Amino acid sequence: MKKPLGAVVTALVLAGAGAAPAVAAPVKDSAAPTLQAVNFAGTVSLSNCSGSVIRFPNSADTDPALVMTNGHCLETGFPSPGEVITGQSSSRSFGLLNSSGSRIATLRANQVVYSTMTDTDVTIYRLTTTYSAIRSSYGISPLTVQDTHPTAGTAITVVSGYWKRTYACNIDGFVYRLKEGDWTWKDSVRYTSACQTIGGTSGSPVIDNATGKVVAVNNTGNEDGERCTENNPCEVDASGNVTVRQGINYAEETYQIPACFTTGNKLNLSASGCTLPKP
Repeated sequence: MKKPLGAVVTALVLAGAGAAPAVAAPVKDSAAPTLQAVNFAGTVSLSNCSGSVIRFPNSADTDPALVMTNGHCLETGFPSPGEVITGQSSSRSFGLLNSSGSRIATLRANQVVYSTMTDTDVTIYRLTTTYSAIRSSYGISPLTVQDTHPTAGTAITVVSGYWKRTYACNIDGFVYRLKEGDWTWKDSVRYTSACQTIGGTSGSPVIDNATGKVVAVNNTGNEDGERCTENNPCEVDASGNVTVRQGINYAEETYQIPACFTTGNKLNLSASGCTLPKP
């Protein structure tokens, strides 16, 4: 996983928060061009990761706002394999960015609505304010999470609020199972080689350039060419064949999340169409 910056040493081994340590060399600008169509508005910086203020297609402006990042960015530590956390109290703060990447406000959570590293790698926080209040005070709208499966070949941008940097590439394809250490993720997004994400980019929204919608959450990459170890995820196909792609980075799809939230942005893991892992 992309290691969370500033976390304890054992936590840093996971790729979900940032694939490289804080001292990782900067990626060449040519590998991560900034696209004018996508900017930083609505993204957030965490103490060790990146994230974004998100809404679902049916969210209302008066709903409590939500922030999405990786499961391995959770402030209480990585969820264990098979563990699903819901309704956990939180007072975590987030730096809200404007279109140019300037921090214009501090937002605060009051709950971890959902967090897991099983099948996917995601944490969703509930904030103490609403979408309409954020827009009224700061002129920032949330990013909408697409509720349909992304498509191979799509031009995307990974937007890191932590580094205030973007990475542009395409969806290269999808991975049946992505295995890293004790964790396994399903139907992961593989980037083309141009997205050389680094430590601290964990939790960054992956945005479809054509629609501006979030299609995935950035979480890991194979750093050293090792096979299925921490910081070195491997691809496993339906027949069990393993492929290692050193230097390639990945994200976890988010299209399945909206079905699990009902009126008022309330989590309902029993809702029709909800396939997220349950506690």
